[in-house]
Amino acid sequence: MTDRTKKKLIVPLKKKAGRGNTGKITVRHKGGGVKRLYRVINFGQEALDKKGEVVSVEYDPNRTADIALLQYEDGKKGYILAPQGLKEGDVVVCKEDAEIKPGNRVQLKNVPVGTSVHNIALHPDGPGKMVRSAGSAALVLAQEGKSTHLRMPSREIRKVHNACYASVGELSRSEHRYRKIGKAGTARKMGRRPVVRGSAMNAVDHPHGGGEGRAPIGMPSPKTPWGKKARGIRTRKRKHTDKNIIKRRSKKRK
Repeated sequence: MTDRTKKKLIVPLKKKAGRGNTGKITVRHKGGGVKRLYRVINFGQEALDKKGEVVSVEYDPNRTADIALLQYEDGKKGYILAPQGLKEGDVVVCKEDAEIKPGNRVQLKNVPVGTSVHNIALHPDGPGKMVRSAGSAALVLAQEGKSTHLRMPSREIRKVHNACYASVGELSRSEHRYRKIGKAGTARKMGRRPVVRGSAMNAVDHPHGGGEGRAPIGMPSPKTPWGKKARGIRTRKRKHTDKNIIKRRSKKRK
């Protein structure tokens, strides 16, 4: 790449192998994997009121959806998440009341009911935090006072302040959900290390381990490697966000 402007958008990505700021493993089964460069994405309103032409739609090794490289009126470049149908030569804009077309970023209060949106901010003028994976989209169900009702990809219905920004359209690469890894070597290249069953371990290493031959997990419930209950135990701590949830996501059918 000879374009200096584009080079600034691609930075080295340091591997952490599942370790936290103290150097201890906080997320297991991570490590290795091929080397990647991070693409700096504009999730927020960095280019407010500036039109950008799509130079290219590219693959990003750090996320499931494609990304689009934009060239703005002032000559600067930037990456955004690419919605379905966005192609080279298209012009997109981030504006409070922009046209409702894929790629444009608008305030939720100006989005008609029935429109699909992605990269939704949680706070006015904040960056997009919700609905950013391949093929996902939230549906605008209603406008009520200062709130917009959204049906999330999980089928949860929640309220978001209507001054928050969201990008129009469904994200690209909807076929990603059907991808099959195929072999262990591919998983290792993705930075995934092997997972071992607790029942295959020794008793000193896991609550399910030990015993002669195969043994059931036993009562009263399955445990994590640290002896805490697993499966079905609620772990949600941010109760203050419940006030924005109108309808919980439905339970999956067995």
